[in-house]
Amino acid sequence: MIAIVQLLVKYALFPAFTIDTTLNPLHFFLLVFATLCIAAGGYIINDIYDLETDAVNKPNKVIVGKKTSENSANKLYILFTFIGVCLGFYLSHKVGRPPFFGLFVIIAASLYVYASYLKQIAVAGNIIISILVALSLLIVGIFELIPAMTIQNENVQSTMLEVLTDFAIFAFLINFIREIVKDIQDVDGDHKAGMQTLPILFGKARTSKVTMVLTIITILIILYYISTFLYMHLEAIAYFLIAVVGPLIYIVIKMFTAENNAHFKHISFMLKIVMVTGMLSMLLYRLIF
Repeated sequence: MIAIVQLLVKYALFPAFTIDTTLNPLHFFLLVFATLCIAAGGYIINDIYDLETDAVNKPNKVIVGKKTSENSANKLYILFTFIGVCLGFYLSHKVGRPPFFGLFVIIAASLYVYASYLKQIAVAGNIIISILVALSLLIVGIFELIPAMTIQNENVQSTMLEVLTDFAIFAFLINFIREIVKDIQDVDGDHKAGMQTLPILFGKARTSKVTMVLTIITILIILYYISTFLYMHLEAIAYFLIAVVGPLIYIVIKMFTAENNAHFKHISFMLKIVMVTGMLSMLLYRLIF
């Protein structure tokens, strides 16, 4: 999903604007691959630290300790993270912006801190992982647009960065809500492991209400965006209302009545669908502009 979104940014969103980009196809592929490697490392280290909770929450999906040893998983984590960070070092120097390398180090370190410590703290872990999801979009703009920015093209490059930031904010909000919903699903295993997630502190019912309010806020933000920037484009309005706002309203209704894990699992799946339909809206910009 990360790779698809980054491809949409490069080959659907960017061509809709008259902008200058930096990376050729090979270097863009390396940026995507670097992002995927660091993300893969993050998933592996998360599984290593989640052995106790996964044994309760999803015993049939446990990989570390069953299909592969913890030692092998640690080696894979180091390998994927090392490849991702090294590629980040190469690309940063290739675009003439060595400080950009710090992004890869920060992202890799954040994934480790999240898995080992922050995910046990209410909201903090949810916020960090959602910021990292948003960064997977922004990093394309950082490497493609900023190095190619000049006095002549500054306005259009900045506008493109703003549009990309809007998508990153959307990704942050949807992922943040989904992370809390997943915490509701995993409350039994998390409680056994001594974690202090929002559902453990507030209870499942109250946390469900929190996610409902956050989803309503997200709907209002999207409606504001539509009315402010897309009001002249009926096809875009129709798409957002049908493919994004409609499902979010459905999710709000389901949250109001959700009682068991099956209900919250369905809500989590629907939020993933909304993330996909929201990102696919990048294809509309070639029709609009």
